[in-house]
Amino acid sequence: MSVAWIVLGVLVFIIVALVLYVITIYNGFVALKNNIERNWSNIDVLLKQRYDELPKLIKVCEGYMQHEQKTLEAVIKARSMVNQAGSDEQKMQAQNMLTDTLKSLFMVVEKYPDLKADKSFQQLGYRITELEDQIADRREFLNESVNIYNIRLEQFPDVIIARLFNFAKRTLWQIDPEHRQDVKVEFKHT
Repeated sequence: MSVAWIVLGVLVFIIVALVLYVITIYNGFVALKNNIERNWSNIDVLLKQRYDELPKLIKVCEGYMQHEQKTLEAVIKARSMVNQAGSDEQKMQAQNMLTDTLKSLFMVVEKYPDLKADKSFQQLGYRITELEDQIADRREFLNESVNIYNIRLEQFPDVIIARLFNFAKRTLWQIDPEHRQDVKVEFKHT
């Protein structure tokens, strides 16, 4: 066997190994990207359920809360923004706004004991609270997937493959900056 054949065999082996390595890294990125999409889809399922439940909750509240029209309108507006959101960041902002308006709605409900005692309201309120908890859990899964993906994008040698195939960094789900501030709690003496 000549030296030329040995060198050629080694070169072919190196090229095949390199191609397999690139394929492995690429497939890893595809799996991570699809995992993020699946997690978004799981959140969307819950968001759709919440979206469908809100008109029922608003309908129950309308009869009791005639003086709280602004709160109901804010919930309706936030729900509409969710429906119109396009990008991941717009979806996050719209969902954060809807969560805020729901918190306001449930705080206003405290003024209406008859509404709090209403069976329909209790069931819908429980259902929406349950959905909010599930959405929060799914946001954690999404952020974990995005974090793993973004780390891989920056690690060497994966960064070379990521740039070669245009894999882009993804955005973590974040809360509005105002939610990071301490809540002022005051107790009134009567």
